[in-house]
Amino acid sequence: MPLEPAIKRATAFIDGQNLYHAAREAFGYRQPNYDVRALAEKVCGQHAWNLTRVCFYSGYPDVTDDPFWNHYWMAKTAQMGRELIYVYKRALRYRLQTVHLPDATTSTVLVGQEKGIDVRLALDIIGLAYKHDYDVALVFSQDQDLSEVADELREIAHSQGRWIKMASAFPVSPASRKKWSITSTDWIKINRATSAACLDPRVYRPKQPVP
Repeated sequence: MPLEPAIKRATAFIDGQNLYHAAREAFGYRQPNYDVRALAEKVCGQHAWNLTRVCFYSGYPDVTDDPFWNHYWMAKTAQMGRELIYVYKRALRYRLQTVHLPDATTSTVLVGQEKGIDVRLALDIIGLAYKHDYDVALVFSQDQDLSEVADELREIAHSQGRWIKMASAFPVSPASRKKWSITSTDWIKINRATSAACLDPRVYRPKQPVP
């Protein structure tokens, strides 16, 4: 059985939209006001892990569809880049979707969806494991599709004869409907105090009203 390393190198993989929606439900935040490096450092510090890399993944709306949030995400991810955080972002893909209204009628609306974000995140977790880049994959997401990645990491650990852990961190409070996370990973619950200590004070809203 591989020996557990005394000093564990951790890479944080952050699903930006998944983290935001979980924090909004748990704590009532109305914008993605997390400081991803501070949050990753806080969680790693709680477990005596040595944070070596932070990777952030998110979709963003087209400027013609939602200029406010397009500006917000462009400014926020640009700041992350200045902080040497690896950022992978892609424009949302749009499709028409029929929704059922309370009065029994239907309406067709344009819905933006993330495409390729979860795939890129999964590929990076697996690829960096093959390169011996980390001992702990700290994933900020509750996406159950990533349980297959956890299974793959166990195979990689076995083939390389080394110790690897995958942990999933997620906001939780009495208001959270989903109080569980990715199967086959260690669950790390982020409470309100931890979240509040890792907020980004910067303002990314446009200085002028968006037309």
